[in-house]
Amino acid sequence: MLNFFIVAIATCVFLYLAFSTRLARSEGWKATVTPLASIMGSGFLVVAPLLADSVGYFAVLCMGVLLLLAYAVGGAIRFNIRHFEPIEHQRGPAQTVSFVSRIVLAGAYFISVTYYLQLLSAFLLNAFGYSSELWSNIITSLILLFIGGVGMWRGLSQLEKIESYAVSLNLGMIAGLLFALALYNIRLVSTGSWHLPTLDSTIDLHDLRVLLGLLIVVQGFETSRYLQSEHPAELRISTMRLAQWISAGIYIVFLSLMTVLFQHGMGADVTAITSMVAPVAILLPILISVAAIGSQFSASVADTSGAGGLVEDIVQQKISIRYAYLLVLAVTLFLTWMTDVNAIIAYASRAFALFYTLQSATAAIVAYQTKTLEKRTQKVRLFSLISLLCLLVFLFGLPSE
Repeated sequence: MLNFFIVAIATCVFLYLAFSTRLARSEGWKATVTPLASIMGSGFLVVAPLLADSVGYFAVLCMGVLLLLAYAVGGAIRFNIRHFEPIEHQRGPAQTVSFVSRIVLAGAYFISVTYYLQLLSAFLLNAFGYSSELWSNIITSLILLFIGGVGMWRGLSQLEKIESYAVSLNLGMIAGLLFALALYNIRLVSTGSWHLPTLDSTIDLHDLRVLLGLLIVVQGFETSRYLQSEHPAELRISTMRLAQWISAGIYIVFLSLMTVLFQHGMGADVTAITSMVAPVAILLPILISVAAIGSQFSASVADTSGAGGLVEDIVQQKISIRYAYLLVLAVTLFLTWMTDVNAIIAYASRAFALFYTLQSATAAIVAYQTKTLEKRTQKVRLFSLISLLCLLVFLFGLPSE
């Protein structure tokens, strides 16, 4: 009966999000779903096993810290949407720092494409009860060749249409999973069998650096910054804030419900969520695997497109988008064979942390230059502090082992 309700809830949420004419016409929903999907896409799959392995019972608390940092960075980017975008094409130190940040973002996209597809390969192999770094790299490479080839041949517009369905499927899976976890915890409490497993929950310097390396699990809100051709500034500001609130609530509830399922010695297996939720309902591992494969493919297509567009823009259209995709393909293939999925998570976190460092520095410069800005000095100090915190993530973030 529980499996039936899980599938029913997941299916209903998926069908509504994917085919609702009301949502299709809602500009606010469209502006919200892009950052929300980016934040929830891959982080939701890996955050529980990675935090369980590194910080144990403190997972919810540490997740809260990551979410607060992300919300602070989101504040800097929202400030840039309102105050920097109108002067973005002028000349000055803020414009120079922002231009460098775009170069960094292109590199971060290269890494995130590799991250998404390595995660996809891991879940695909796990679905068949198999684990092999060699085969994971082969599968990742084949998908990269497919996406890069399509991009160079016909462009990625056709593949990008898959994104809305993958996002809806992922959010449907999350709804079904949260429902199942809530019932599971209620049942354990009602029978008096709810208890926490024995875990090593001490946090040392190494664990702290691993935590810094997990910033990628709450990354994605910055996509609102580059949707100016689709949505007005104030709508992007409000919907980015809403996406961060919704994702923060989901992450905290999810980890709170998952804590009872934490296991000792998980070894930072990024696909461990499938085995963790197996006691809850038989269908959950299958549902998660299907959603993971779909969401990671769509995310990789979106970031490949974003990286190609950034490369083309950075070089001022001196090379065609076809060669930009070729560059993305070459770099991501190199990263695939030189890293593993846990390492690439930390690399992606550090790359985006550097981008956030520069975006926050841009906000600090703009705040300093805007003489009429209310509480100008406080904003300069705040954005400078956020920039420094992101720089620490870039310098000291480590992969899980």
